[in-house]
Amino acid sequence: MKIEYPSQEFEGPKIVSTQIMELRKEYSLAALDEDTIEKNPFVQFEKWFQEAINAQLTEPNAMHLSTVNPDGKPSGRIVLLKGLIDNQFIFYTNYESPKAIALSHQPFAAITFFWPELERQIRIEGIVSKLSSGASYEYFKLRPRESQISAWASPQSQVVNSRKELEASWAAIQEKFKDIPEIPLPPNWGGYGLSPSRFEFWQGRKNRLHDRFLYIPITDNSWKIQRLAP
Repeated sequence: MKIEYPSQEFEGPKIVSTQIMELRKEYSLAALDEDTIEKNPFVQFEKWFQEAINAQLTEPNAMHLSTVNPDGKPSGRIVLLKGLIDNQFIFYTNYESPKAIALSHQPFAAITFFWPELERQIRIEGIVSKLSSGASYEYFKLRPRESQISAWASPQSQVVNSRKELEASWAAIQEKFKDIPEIPLPPNWGGYGLSPSRFEFWQGRKNRLHDRFLYIPITDNSWKIQRLAP
């Protein structure tokens, strides 16, 4: 089989392309091995997540959510993890947003945590389901009032004419609820929970021989753990 290598004659910003190709980092902070990894992936996740918090990383709960659009094309964005409850990874959004529409057609999704300061990555795949309105409201009540107003005012991901239009919508909602102590939950806003069917923990190592461990469920409370080649 003939292997085709990319031409060295790049079109466009050659300096930027060269700079990208020359980016290198050697990973050497930690290791992950069969003797120290937790047998339960949720315990391993909580261990690493707590270490990310202790390291004072910026938004350690930021995760990349990947979904599949109705046309079969992938779509991704960063959302915030807001809980790990009953073995579900919880996040919230507008139920009329593109991600919600994608999940209504294909409820399987993937989330990825990347903590470069710790040279770690966690990949999780599973099925996503809506939370009850009651559970969504319990979290909604904890949000700052200004954020609650924004949930009502913003037609998430829809085209708007200007920033001024958004601010006018926000001001109108603020006026509407000015005499109401507790703003009600918007009918088109709430939570989702991802129930994992696969975990992968990645720890950067020297010479690109990274540590990767895959968890696959084999019973209700047991997981098969396999080391993957980097």
